[in-house]
Amino acid sequence: MSLRSRGSAEGAVSVSAFAYLYSELVQYHQGRVASISELERRLENSGYGVGFRVLELLTLRSKEYKREIRLMSILQFVSAAVWKSLFGKSADSLERSIDNADEYMIVDYEPITSTFVSVPSDLGQLSCDSFVSGIIAGVLEGSGFPARVTAHTVPMEEGEYMSKISAGNTALLQRKDKAVFLVKFSKEVLERDAALDR
Repeated sequence: MSLRSRGSAEGAVSVSAFAYLYSELVQYHQGRVASISELERRLENSGYGVGFRVLELLTLRSKEYKREIRLMSILQFVSAAVWKSLFGKSADSLERSIDNADEYMIVDYEPITSTFVSVPSDLGQLSCDSFVSGIIAGVLEGSGFPARVTAHTVPMEEGEYMSKISAGNTALLQRKDKAVFLVKFSKEVLERDAALDR
């Protein structure tokens, strides 16, 4: 079910097919909205159902799956297993917010949903990665961890950019932005996780 660029892999979808379908999805919703935030919300809603189905598929296929009950465990599941099944690789990093204890960030340096999309100037700050934030929200909600997930396009810092290139990732030469998915958990999730620590 992951994406592939060339060759044949069992259950993989070609990147060009995904890019075409995703482009059509964005254009479909774009013609039916009046604002950028409404378009992002519709993309999130489209991804939300996908997230539920991905969770179901991964749990049915896994012979050793156990229900995650800890906050960090579910985030690691999303950033590793879910990401790998969808994009063929793990997320680049999982970070906890310094300012807020209820916020975590999943970082992807090569988000497939914005790789082949050029945002027109009249749409300004549109984040086409909102679809992926909907997928994350669907997986978390289906796992019993309700959260608000938003997608943000953030410029890469100079050192961060160069370290990824020196690590052999030459595809980043043309990309200067990364996708940051901000996960803000609901209060009851934090209370439940704190109770498990006692």
